[in-house]
Amino acid sequence: MEPTTPLSAELQVFEQHRAEWSSEYPGKYVAIQDDAVEGFFGTYAEALKAGLRRFGVRRSFLVKQVWMTEPVYFVS
Repeated sequence: MEPTTPLSAELQVFEQHRAEWSSEYPGKYVAIQDDAVEGFFGTYAEALKAGLRRFGVRRSFLVKQVWMTEPVYFVS
């Protein structure tokens, strides 16, 4: 059994749907709590607000941008 970490269920849902969502909602932000998906939004702020409305502040939820591969940022 894998250890449970914060947001592990939400990340698992994201990974299960990554390919599908990447083709349907590229660049959008998704809000997820457990296996409940609130929706897809144009900005992080919109996804966060929608997640707070639906899920509240008592438990964490994931807001993540939908890409097939994670972007890499270089800071020099």
